[in-house]
Amino acid sequence: MRPRFFPPVIALLAAALMWLLDSHFPLLHLWDEPWNRIGLVFMAAALVIDGWSLALFLMHRTTIHPLKPENTSALVTRGMYKFTRNPMYLGLLFLLTGFAIFMGSLTPLMMLPLFVMVMNSQQILHEERVLEEKFGEEYLVYKRRVRRWL
Repeated sequence: MRPRFFPPVIALLAAALMWLLDSHFPLLHLWDEPWNRIGLVFMAAALVIDGWSLALFLMHRTTIHPLKPENTSALVTRGMYKFTRNPMYLGLLFLLTGFAIFMGSLTPLMMLPLFVMVMNSQQILHEERVLEEKFGEEYLVYKRRVRRWL
């Protein structure tokens, strides 16, 4: 199945759902000010991770379009890609984690596993199939060496 939704849109929908749940069904308040600002650190880290990952794709002159992985022209394995096969999606997860911490209750945190499940099923599995077809054994070796998320 081809991906149909732009991953940042999925993250934006997850963030909206997190906010709605926190606003209407907050469970167990975990962080008050100023401790909830730790979430800003996660959000800053997300921007660094995503920016670095995008820069690596641009340096390798390969597509950054997540809905067209078949246009990939190079397998990027440097930088963050040494530690995770999906640093851009990990960055989105860090962004959502920071947002959840900033809101302060348990309810938004409960959405994070759902985001990971949706990204795996709707985006990552398709990308992995395309990369296996395109890069063969080189990708399979990389896939065995580097985890999907962390």
